[in-house]
Amino acid sequence: MHTLSVVVPVYNSEKSLPLLLERLAGVLSEVAARYEVILVNDGSRDQSWPVINELSQRYSFIRAINMMRNYGQHNALLCGIRQANGDVIVTIDDDLQHPPEEIPKLLAKLDEGYDVVYGTPQHESHGLLRDLASQFTKLALQSAMGAQTARQVSAFRVFRTIVRQGFETYHAPFVSIDVLLTWGTTRFTALPVREDERTIGVSNYTFRKLVTHALNMTTGFSVVPLQLSSLMGIGLAGFSVIVMIYVLVRYLLQGTPVPGFPFLASIIGLFSGAQLLALGIMGEYLARMHARLQDRPTYVVREQIGQDVMDGSPEELPVQEPVEQE
Repeated sequence: MHTLSVVVPVYNSEKSLPLLLERLAGVLSEVAARYEVILVNDGSRDQSWPVINELSQRYSFIRAINMMRNYGQHNALLCGIRQANGDVIVTIDDDLQHPPEEIPKLLAKLDEGYDVVYGTPQHESHGLLRDLASQFTKLALQSAMGAQTARQVSAFRVFRTIVRQGFETYHAPFVSIDVLLTWGTTRFTALPVREDERTIGVSNYTFRKLVTHALNMTTGFSVVPLQLSSLMGIGLAGFSVIVMIYVLVRYLLQGTPVPGFPFLASIIGLFSGAQLLALGIMGEYLARMHARLQDRPTYVVREQIGQDVMDGSPEELPVQEPVEQE
C-alpha cells in the first residue's frame, strides 16, 4: 500500500473543512497504512485557520501551513507539495465537490504504470461564462503542456512524489502545477469521476480570474504567443506583397492608381494593430522576466502545525489515525 500525502489548498472554507476531514479519514484509513493531510491556508478571510487548529487537535494526521497572505491556489498547492512526505500525493479542493471516496479509483489507475492521474468530472456545469473561461484555460494549458491530457485536467489529481524533482528549483511567482508536472514526466492519464454539487459557500474562481490565469499560464510557460506573433507578421507581409502587386497591375493595365482614402486607411490600421499586438505580447514576456529578476517569492509561510517535513521521509511517515473524541 502507498504512503499518502493529501494536499488541500484552503480559502474561506470554515464550514466545509470538518466534513471534508471526516470523509478523508474514512477513506484514507482503507487505502493507505500511512497517510497525512496537509492543509494550506491561503490567506483565508474567515475563521478557516482557527477551524484548522481545532481539527488538528481532533485528527493526528493533520499538518497545517498558514500563508502570510493570499498567493493563489496553485502557489498554495506548490507549498503543500513540497512539504509532502508520502510516496504518492493527492490534491483535492476544499469545497467537497471532489468526493474523497473517488481517491481509491485514481490510485488504482496510478498503479497501472502512470505517474499522474487526473480525476475528470463526468458532468461539469458552472454557467456559460465560467464554462467558456474553463475551456479557454484548458486550451491555454494544452499549448503550455504540449499534451492532449491537458483538456482533461482538474484540481483532483494523484501523482508520484518523485515527479516533483522536476520542479524542485522553481521559484517564480506565477505557478501552474499542471505545467510543472510535465517537467517531471510524460505519463499522464485521466479518469472520469463523480463531481458533487457545491452546497457550502460559493466558488472563488470567477470568469475574470480564470481568463487571467490562462493568460499568465500561456505567457509564463509557453512561447506559442510569440510564435503566433511571428506567423502573423509573415502573413501580413505576404498580404502586403499581394496588395502591392494589385496596385502595380492596376496601374499598368488601367493607368490609374487605386483610388480612395478608406483603402489606404484600412491598410494602415491593419498593420498598426498588428504591430501593437506584437508589442503587447513581447511586453507580457518582458513583464514575466521583470518579475523573475525581482526574485519575488512564490509564497511565504507564517506558521505551521505538525511534523516538520525536513525531519521525516516516506519510510518514517508515522501511522496516523483519528483521535477519538470524548
